[in-house]
Amino acid sequence: MGAAAGPLGHDVLDNVIWTALTGPQAGFADRSDRAGAARAAQFQPEVAPFAAMAGGPGEWAWDDLAAVVGPGGVATLFFVEDAPPAGWTVLDRIGLVQMVATAAFTDAPEPAARPLGPADVPAMIELVERTKPGPFRSRTVELGSYLGVFEGDTLVAMAGERLRVPGYTEISAVCTDPALRGQGLATRLMRAVATGIHARGETPILHASALNVNAIRLYEHLGFVTRVVTNFQFVQAPALPEQRPAADVDPDPDHDDEDEPFVRRGECG
Repeated sequence: MGAAAGPLGHDVLDNVIWTALTGPQAGFADRSDRAGAARAAQFQPEVAPFAAMAGGPGEWAWDDLAAVVGPGGVATLFFVEDAPPAGWTVLDRIGLVQMVATAAFTDAPEPAARPLGPADVPAMIELVERTKPGPFRSRTVELGSYLGVFEGDTLVAMAGERLRVPGYTEISAVCTDPALRGQGLATRLMRAVATGIHARGETPILHASALNVNAIRLYEHLGFVTRVVTNFQFVQAPALPEQRPAADVDPDPDHDDEDEPFVRRGECG
């Protein structure tokens, strides 16, 4: 897969979700209304499960992220290798490979494919449930162009655009019905999606689980190279502390204090 890159700098791909949420895809971002909380954001839940923070190793904005996701909220993070601070829970951590297309990855239209839109979302989600390519939600289709191949009325393969940052667009949701694998549909759809990306003067990128060795080999064969190996992790924010009874709450609700004397501050003791 290639060696991991050295310390990451300020490239737009180093913190790709944050760059997307504060740039080309800011319209899909949720942020906290807490004063000054501008260093964390997440995609609207029906769009994607990803969140991000400004900062870097040892300087991530965990407090701002907690304000964004809310007490007990779960965030999926890319490129954050630090363990979260006390109170947070790491639910899972998986190796992540970020790949960038080279000139060897050529694009080509796919006559058998047609654009997918909101009306196709039920079929897209059903295909995702059968093939498990990664997160796909009811409004993910709004992030970019998606193409699909049908057999009759059944969607059997698709691919599309997800994260967008200056100069790059991620190819995502690449999946084929298990009964039709081996026919090159995924490759053809990836090349067709890349046609639109290249037409904008951008470079295709990919993210894959480091465990998905077969997919990574395919992407390398098509002309992608590994830029960096990092991780993505699922973290859960601290929950609200348990509520305690207020000090001035009468522990005896049947107690009648109408005859208690009114005592002003400073008049007793």
